Amino acid sequence: MSQSSPAPPTRPCTALVTGASTGIGAEYARRLAQRSYSLVLVARRAELLEALAEDLRARCGVAVEVLPADLGSVEDTERVAERLRVEPGGDLAPVDLLVNNAGRGDGGPFTEQDPDDMDAMIDINVRSVLRLTRAVLPVQIARRAAGETDGLGVITVSSLAGEPVVNPGGSVYGAGKKFLTLWSESVAAEVRSAGVSVTVVLPGFVRTDMTRGVQERGLPEVAFVPKEHIVRDSLIAWAARRPRVVPGLQYKTGDGLLKLLPRWLVRAVARRMA
Repeated sequence: MSQSSPAPPTRPCTALVTGASTGIGAEYARRLAQRSYSLVLVARRAELLEALAEDLRARCGVAVEVLPADLGSVEDTERVAERLRVEPGGDLAPVDLLVNNAGRGDGGPFTEQDPDDMDAMIDINVRSVLRLTRAVLPVQIARRAAGETDGLGVITVSSLAGEPVVNPGGSVYGAGKKFLTLWSESVAAEVRSAGVSVTVVLPGFVRTDMTRGVQERGLPEVAFVPKEHIVRDSLIAWAARRPRVVPGLQYKTGDGLLKLLPRWLVRAVARRMA
């Protein structure tokens, strides 16, 4: 795989990034702004979005909309979906690239997890992703049918946490990510002939606010993939219309080996690690 980013778009493009206030989402915003994308930034914390937007406008000279929203809320999700349904010809630019990055990573034994917390995690990690993608894809498909150039589609951040046979301590989170991966690869196959690119990203460990507990366990540095590499590799894969990407050589190798191991052995290792 090439280690450089794909070429900047040859026409004005707009990307909407969820979970954009910090971590991987903020890195997507920076990388896309450097490639001259206009941006729509979505997250709960308006003050962080405003600060990032101001910085990107100053550094990159791009237009940045700030759209504060809690994607655990049906009403807020629908407001973002309405922005994604914008068609060409209006006051607002239609969205060329949707980055589904927002997520929640609650863990612990299933019998000890709060049911409301589990519902909230499913709402953010799964339901909002489906609603937002369902809002934008019909517009993008219609634009391609009308003769617009390539460069339309969706990137969804899933996780390798959904790939093991079992995931003790992360059963709800892992199952949700497994759903996202299967769903995204299926949708990618459905819309490929329409000229729209859908890619799912499966990171391993990465240093973000959401993984602070994991970082405190003292894992070796090799266990972490820089968020810059995750964003770079996913944009390269999306531009190449690849439906799935696992950033980081260590995780790419591990993902391949995992598929070769017998299920009983993977379950035994997972139980031991738990």
